[in-house]
This record gives sequence, structure tokens and C-alpha cells, in this order.
Amino acid sequence: MLPMDRYVAFDIGDKRIGVAISDPFNTYALPSETYFRKGFKEDVAAIAKIAKDKGATLIVCGLPVNFDGTESVQTERARGFIEALKTVTPLPVVCEDERFTTKMAHETLISEGMRREKRKNYVDALAAANILDGYLAKLKKGL
Repeated sequence: MLPMDRYVAFDIGDKRIGVAISDPFNTYALPSETYFRKGFKEDVAAIAKIAKDKGATLIVCGLPVNFDGTESVQTERARGFIEALKTVTPLPVVCEDERFTTKMAHETLISEGMRREKRKNYVDALAAANILDGYLAKLKKGL
């Protein structure tokens, strides 16, 4: 039996990194966990380890861009993290536009009645799942 591809996605923030993983058939994304950042090098190593531990064959990183698609300071920070990640993992790393993913995650959690204090523990993993869902949708369309 051939091993299946499994994708992991990261929503890279300044304080937290949301983690999501695809189902075994890469049809949908599941929020997994939220990693709380400690320091750049330690964070890069920890994210590479999470991808390995989850059996990922591909890493999808959210790339924050402005509403109009232009790059920002946050885009540069994310790119720096992504480039460092590429040096510590043998897995392919791709970027996916993450516009509106955190907003959608907040709206989902609010609609489910989750209190503000608890949302910060879940919003990043849900945003990562939105990033991965966007990537999987593009694959299905052949883009």
C-alpha cells in the first residue's frame, strides 16, 4: 500500500502559530493546535518537528498580504520565517494567500458562542485550517 500525502498548514503570527492538518485524502483541513512562540530559532525547529510528527509530505504557510494584494511588514516577517523553515526541513514548503482567514476564524468562533478569552486558543488553528482549505481548493481546480 502506498503512503498517502498529508499536508500541514501554519498560520504564522508574532505570538502564536496555528496548525492544521489535512485528512488522509487531502479533501479538507482539520484545525490541530496552537503553538505559542518562544524565540525565532526555537520556533522554526518546533514547527519543522510538528510537520514531521504529523507525517506531513508538504507544508503550506499562510502569507499575509494587504487587502489589495500588496506586501506589508508582516509579509516580510512571514517570508523570513518561511525561508528559515525551508533550511531545516526536507519537506516542500509552499505559500498560500491568507487574506481573511483569521477574520473568518473569529466569525466562526463567535457564531459558536465562544467567549473572547477562549478564542485566542483556537483562532490560529482554525485560521490555519482556512489557509489549508484554500490551498486544497486550488489543487482540486488544477491551479
